[in-house]
Amino acid sequence: MINYMVTLSLEVNNDKWGEVRVTLVTLTVLYYPLSSGAGTYPPQSAMAIFNMSNYNTGPFILVGIPGLEQSHVWIGIPFCIIYIVAVAGNCILLYLIVVEHSLHKPMFFFLSLLAMTDLILSTAGVPKTLSIFWLGAREITFPGCLTQMFFLHYSFVLDSAILMAMAFDRYVAICLPLRYTNILTPKTIIKIVMGISFRSFCIILPDVFLLTRLPFCRTRIIPHTYCEHIGVARLACADISINIWYGFCVPIMTVISDVILIAVSYTLILCAVFRLPSRDARQKALGTCGSHVCVILMFYTPAFFSILAHRFGHNVSRTFHIVFANLYIVIPPALNPIVYGVKTKQIKDKVTLLFSSKGKE
Repeated sequence: MINYMVTLSLEVNNDKWGEVRVTLVTLTVLYYPLSSGAGTYPPQSAMAIFNMSNYNTGPFILVGIPGLEQSHVWIGIPFCIIYIVAVAGNCILLYLIVVEHSLHKPMFFFLSLLAMTDLILSTAGVPKTLSIFWLGAREITFPGCLTQMFFLHYSFVLDSAILMAMAFDRYVAICLPLRYTNILTPKTIIKIVMGISFRSFCIILPDVFLLTRLPFCRTRIIPHTYCEHIGVARLACADISINIWYGFCVPIMTVISDVILIAVSYTLILCAVFRLPSRDARQKALGTCGSHVCVILMFYTPAFFSILAHRFGHNVSRTFHIVFANLYIVIPPALNPIVYGVKTKQIKDKVTLLFSSKGKE
């Protein structure tokens, strides 16, 4: 005959919004055989302990911008305007590249990929942020949190890889102009796109599994407007050393390697440009790189500033960090199509033609 004894351990939390949450922390099952005629525990009795907190079924709470809760409604207005500009600008850019045969070139193909990635980056974060600011929809499910985190980090790493590919395109166009069409064939471009997309996927996917292995038995309140890897991992009641090392080192080393390759490409480009005989030829060659350099600076400067501020800026307030992080996922996607529309003659002419023809109709 076997007897069982079950012990439940519950944790009751009353969060700042007045919601009472009950968490099942541990379920302990004691089972032991009864010796004949006796009801005592034998020394060999076994114990099975099941930690139920590994089942991450409860939702998380996204606070928004801590310290500015009273201003959320007003803060949401500029975010919404910038997001609309980002979506409209990148959609117009994609439309022009698709319909205009003169833009069916490697440079513009990479640009269309950058526009699609920018749409993913901004759309993964801004709509949820606006729902927090305007509707008070703070809850997000654990799968939803993982999905948002994946697409935010994936699009960031992919953006960096696309800028590296665009730098390679400019290097071939300026340093090896006679071999440009032979090197950057449609087949080669497809291989480059598949390679950088797969690389970005493989870098970010482990973040998802590193979070799913963690038990969340304490608070589920995230002081942010969206889910990001380390911010969610810090809520776990377990060792997160591997999350910190992988989540910080691997993506950052990947982006740094992209920056190094971009710097090498532009060093070779400048050497080739300054060897050109005429001033007009030099200006024309540099002009084709101007928009790309602007986009590179807009992407990497705030990214490295944010990383250094998180690492060394201990006196920088959390509110500033979160506001800056939100601006980062919406401002570069909004400015990139504007920069290319102003500085790239082919796109500028097509945009002017598009809106002038619409005006005549």
